[in-house]
Amino acid sequence: WQGPKPVKDVVDFMNKNYPPGFSYADFAPMFKAELFDPDEWAKCLSDSGAKYVVLTSKHHEGFTNWPSKYSWNWNSMDTGPHRDLVGGLANAVRNYSDMHFGLYYSLFEWFHPLYLQDKANKFATQDYVSDVMLPQLYELVNNYKPELIWSDGDGGGNDTYWNSAEFLAWLYNESPVKETVVVNDRWGKGDHCKHGGYYTCHDRFNPGKLFPHKYENAMTVQKSSWGYIRNTDINGYLTIEEILYELVSTVSTGGNLLMNVGPNHDGRIMPIFQERLQQMGSWLKTNGEAIYKTKPWKYQNDSISKDVWYTMQQPANGATYSNVVYAITLSWPDDFNLQLGDVIATNQTVATLLGYSGNVNIKMKESDAKGINVTLPNLPPNTPLQWAWAVMLDPVFAW
Repeated sequence: WQGPKPVKDVVDFMNKNYPPGFSYADFAPMFKAELFDPDEWAKCLSDSGAKYVVLTSKHHEGFTNWPSKYSWNWNSMDTGPHRDLVGGLANAVRNYSDMHFGLYYSLFEWFHPLYLQDKANKFATQDYVSDVMLPQLYELVNNYKPELIWSDGDGGGNDTYWNSAEFLAWLYNESPVKETVVVNDRWGKGDHCKHGGYYTCHDRFNPGKLFPHKYENAMTVQKSSWGYIRNTDINGYLTIEEILYELVSTVSTGGNLLMNVGPNHDGRIMPIFQERLQQMGSWLKTNGEAIYKTKPWKYQNDSISKDVWYTMQQPANGATYSNVVYAITLSWPDDFNLQLGDVIATNQTVATLLGYSGNVNIKMKESDAKGINVTLPNLPPNTPLQWAWAVMLDPVFAW
């Protein structure tokens, strides 16, 4: 709308619904967050089964959700909500739960004159970095002590321009979170998927196969946006089945899932997002042992049943693989017969359907065929087991 490549539909919408001369800054007083309840947020997020939370402290437009000394009159204390949104959620998360608190931070700002001047100088100058970006990052770490920093938005500058090495050296060696903090890989042009505590590579990154470095699949419940879109209909949101595919396939291949929900301007997490979070929490209460603290097995996606993904318990005594493996199926077989092509069972192998107290039978295939068949039970109509199902196999081996 006000950038170098305005979108016609957006321009037309603004011209139709807002007065002439209306600027982006004029939205700030409308962002009141008057219904923002950080304790309610913390409960909602904790109930989802999340183990860490990442709040946007500042996005590319430069508005800070904390009272930054380096963003005069363009922060949540000076205008709009007139409160410290970062501090409010940080305190609530730590007081309510054992979740780890993290912060997203955009390095660059679309319209900041110092950044634009540095860019015009082909990043030979660093006025924006020294006067805005670095002071804000030090301010965030010292004031709120995030255990995760999700950096983003290199704006075309490499990590030398951003002084990333200087900041990270301080973060890991001198900062108040030096013993616990982790960071991602977005610290300058060309760093994605190459340098970082864990990799994000690109938005919605899901390699579908074992990845050689710890990674995170940062994805959105609203299919096309990281924010809240008022005119989205139900088809614009992922179903719980689609979200569980992302979770299971990501964990199976060595990643974490960062599930984005966009609050609205008055500070609420909308009911459609709450429902997805509650559904995720409900599923994890039953199946969490197949997700939390697990590691990728020798195989990730089954060779016969393509809706099956594997995880395993932490190996003991330095072993490469554990003999306790979880086969998580995203579809229930019509004949109740779950074929697993990559598993070797023994006469001592026991199969357990997580959340089900009855017996689950295993049948080994003929000697010249790979894998096993697991006969799933006929579940009652009111069963809480739904959407995806985890079978624990103990002990098993890989072909």
